[in-house]
Amino acid sequence: MDHNEATQQMAAERYLLGELTPELRDAFEEHAFDCPECAVDLRAGAAFIGAAKVELPKLAETSAAVPKPEIIHPTKKRFDWQAWLRPAFAVPVFAALLALVAYQNLDTIPALRKAASEPSVLPSTAFHAGTRGAAHASVEADRTKGAALSIELPQESGYASFAFDLYDPQGKELWTRTVPGSKAGSDDDGTVSLVIPGSGLTEGSYSLAIIGIDGQGSRTEIDRRILDVHFVD
Repeated sequence: MDHNEATQQMAAERYLLGELTPELRDAFEEHAFDCPECAVDLRAGAAFIGAAKVELPKLAETSAAVPKPEIIHPTKKRFDWQAWLRPAFAVPVFAALLALVAYQNLDTIPALRKAASEPSVLPSTAFHAGTRGAAHASVEADRTKGAALSIELPQESGYASFAFDLYDPQGKELWTRTVPGSKAGSDDDGTVSLVIPGSGLTEGSYSLAIIGIDGQGSRTEIDRRILDVHFVD
């Protein structure tokens, strides 16, 4: 998938909404791994969804708290989901969504696009993949930009692709990313740069599993690292 295809198919939005097929999801992840513009779209979309999840329930609670004339029905009351479409709920909800969209367009998104076009320096940690034990790696991170991992993948491994699964200190999977096996081909040293975003990153011990995937889709864990994250600022 190239950038034009990703834009035409609204791949970033559909990816965040979980509407892509497994094949399109994998193709978009491979593209977004090296595309700053799509990476910005993903960050902006994730910020929008996160803000909506926080603000919309508050607005619903505020609207529900407004006193309304009591209506006595002879039959047992049932939850009326269509109430969400009535003005008392719909007006503040849509107003909040418009405000969030305006904020993204006027502030957050331009700032992210500017940041994507300017050079930046991230703390970097390098290691060679191939240790099956859970080895520890000390990772320096920036509170805003996150951290970068420089990972040397095994060359001539025969794997069609590699997957990187990151787990938080509580053991919950945060995200997974894949790169084609050609990244570790014999024409280069097989080193890839994996950026961990600063948003939501905390100090603690994260777990990164590096998995080799063959042509039949079989997965083999070739390395697992405990990333002891600490901030440098």
